[in-house]
Amino acid sequence: MPQPVFTISLDFELLWGVFDKVGNSYPPDYFANTRELVPRILDAFGNHGIEATWATVGMLFAENEEEWHHYSPVHKPSYRDVKLSAYEFAKQKGLDPKVHFAPELIKRILETPGQELGSHTFAHYYTLMRGQSPEQFRHDLKASQRIANEKFGVRLKSLVFPRNHINELYLPICLEEGYTQARSNPKDWFWQETQHEDFSKKWFRSADCFFPIGKRTSFVPNELIALPLEPLLIPASRILRPISKNNMLFNAVRLSRVKKEMSLAARLDETYHLWWHPHNFGTDPAAAMAELEDLLSHFQKLKAEYGMVSRNMENLAAMVCSRANPETMAVGR
Repeated sequence: MPQPVFTISLDFELLWGVFDKVGNSYPPDYFANTRELVPRILDAFGNHGIEATWATVGMLFAENEEEWHHYSPVHKPSYRDVKLSAYEFAKQKGLDPKVHFAPELIKRILETPGQELGSHTFAHYYTLMRGQSPEQFRHDLKASQRIANEKFGVRLKSLVFPRNHINELYLPICLEEGYTQARSNPKDWFWQETQHEDFSKKWFRSADCFFPIGKRTSFVPNELIALPLEPLLIPASRILRPISKNNMLFNAVRLSRVKKEMSLAARLDETYHLWWHPHNFGTDPAAAMAELEDLLSHFQKLKAEYGMVSRNMENLAAMVCSRANPETMAVGR
């Protein structure tokens, strides 16, 4: 029987997600706020019965620089633009535990019911950038699985590609390395080939967060098909854009858009997949947490009225697989 689903995935990166854009030039309290916010987000999820997938950069699993070196793969990405390499950045700028390591937060994620620990690759790997190779990508995925398994006893199953750079030729590698589902982009043209960031794509992506410019982004789970040699691709519906401290109208309109899309998905028995980066909350933590509480309360209303349920990526994929084949209760193939 069809049932509306609310799915959340978070790209947990700290500085590894933006080092090639900001270097060490970030507000001093930005990532400190993020570290304090992760347990608060987890508490909010727990209070509202929310499942979520935390797609985590593998380097965050390390305790210190020695452990970081131990788990880093021998075959590293050979980007033509060396500024894209996390390894080159660490070599030049050094490693700071406050922004590069977070094993205590990963432990907290695993201790919270309904939370899935997923992968954002080991080194925030860009699969569409020139110079890197399929085998280097494979070694990156192996490094994430190794550190997750040896430190936390976890086998990672859900993958989110950094910067939403999805190289379709690499999808069989993902499945071979244990990733049975991955987040994909919405179907609108301005979400495709995200490595080519021209002004028009950025403008349409931004505008669509406020006004319905693109197609409806919620979807029917039964329409998702896992190809034999690839992970199940679970489309994103909407990114929860960061708070704008100086524009209350901006904040209200974009939040209203998300809530309206959630409501429509609930009425149509569809799935709505919201995602963001935890560090997006670091600019204005109080306002960001208030918005999150508003969204989760809205989910509770949709749950009461339409039977909407919360599922992380792994459990959503299991639902898809079980409906396609009632004798199969997991996506593992």
